[in-house]
Amino acid sequence: MTSNSSPGLADALAAGTVVLDGGMSNQLASAGHDLSDELWSARLLADRPDAVADAHLAYFRAGADVAITASYQATFEGFAQRGIGPEEAARLLALSVELGRDAVRRARDEGIVRPLWVAASVGPYGAMLADGSEYRGRYGVSVDELERFHRPRIEVLAGAGPDVLALETVPDADEAAALLRAVRGLGVPAWLSYSVAGGRTRAGQPLEEAFALAADVDEVIAVGVNCCAPRDVELAVETAVRVTGKPVVVYPNSGEVWDAEVRAWTGRSTFTAEQVAGWRKAGARLIGGCCRVGPEGIAGIARVV
Repeated sequence: MTSNSSPGLADALAAGTVVLDGGMSNQLASAGHDLSDELWSARLLADRPDAVADAHLAYFRAGADVAITASYQATFEGFAQRGIGPEEAARLLALSVELGRDAVRRARDEGIVRPLWVAASVGPYGAMLADGSEYRGRYGVSVDELERFHRPRIEVLAGAGPDVLALETVPDADEAAALLRAVRGLGVPAWLSYSVAGGRTRAGQPLEEAFALAADVDEVIAVGVNCCAPRDVELAVETAVRVTGKPVVVYPNSGEVWDAEVRAWTGRSTFTAEQVAGWRKAGARLIGGCCRVGPEGIAGIARVV
């Protein structure tokens, strides 16, 4: 399903560069919403869904072509810990996609006519743990167990009709293998995006091996990296192109560092829109920002693109 009869995202990537949005959490926080809860931005699916739609619209206004839903940390297990049963959890997962659609409709009402898409975020197992382990991987959980964890929510999200599934911030090639199993046969395209440090996944696997897992998976229309330092992007892009031949997705953080113990960002931003030209030259086709990259940063990317 595509947004308002837009062309398929895979076709758009074959034709040129597509702009992703920026960080959902920082946009919500800048609007005054408290994200200290373990559900992070997913809590607002229940408490303030209008705020989520507003955040998507802010990025469309800034020049983003793709809205990534607020379902990164939304899991049946995480909601259960807050006393939310499986039926309501499924409703909230589906709502995350509908809020993206609502933002598309509002953007159309404002006169934005370029193609727009909605990507359903599927965050890693570690995001549910809310202890920073999505930056480490190696959970001590088997590939089969990880597939059983991911499959139910992926099926709900796919059933809600997104344009693409965003398998994102994956720290470990074992988890990628589980996610790729779970998306086979669903009829919804996906991108696979690792969180990396240098030329390796956060769990320490070489990126050549990690990207190779997706090379022959028809459902995967792009591979790449997100939630990493800007300096790590170019090598990852070159590796992804060489190993898979697929379009490459990149959306790094601002360059600041997340301290999981105090739940705060430290350091300074090293993200600049000018870096985008180098990423495009290396082969990136789906480009945006992750944590701490807001509408202003996305507007800068859109100008370069």
